[in-house]
Amino acid sequence: MGGLALFETIPKEDYLSLFPSGDTDYEKVINLLDFRKKDVARASHISLHSVRYDPPKMPKELQDRIQEWAVALNLVAQFFRDEQKTVLWFKTPNPLLGDIAPRDMIKIGRFKKLRQFILQALSENEQRR
Repeated sequence: MGGLALFETIPKEDYLSLFPSGDTDYEKVINLLDFRKKDVARASHISLHSVRYDPPKMPKELQDRIQEWAVALNLVAQFFRDEQKTVLWFKTPNPLLGDIAPRDMIKIGRFKKLRQFILQALSENEQRR
């Protein structure tokens, strides 16, 4: 992780209100990423029929994946401090990611690579200050 500090993997604040009362607002995460059910199923490697957003009936793997996406959204929001700019960043093809939009990286199952990219970019930005 290079110069990345241990606690930089979690946003300093809940900039996008994705964790009200400590729980993940799963539907808001999905809406911000503009995902359909089939996108969520593919990205989380669960069946389309298992995609639901009510925690008692929601598969644990899906809860974990969406929570990870929420953390990534908030990490990017920590930089922009603006919901619209954060969403735009996730939807815009990025030349540093092979001209793939970050949300599409999630969709095709490349979230871990995207998370590393976000953490590295934030770390480099902090070092420049």
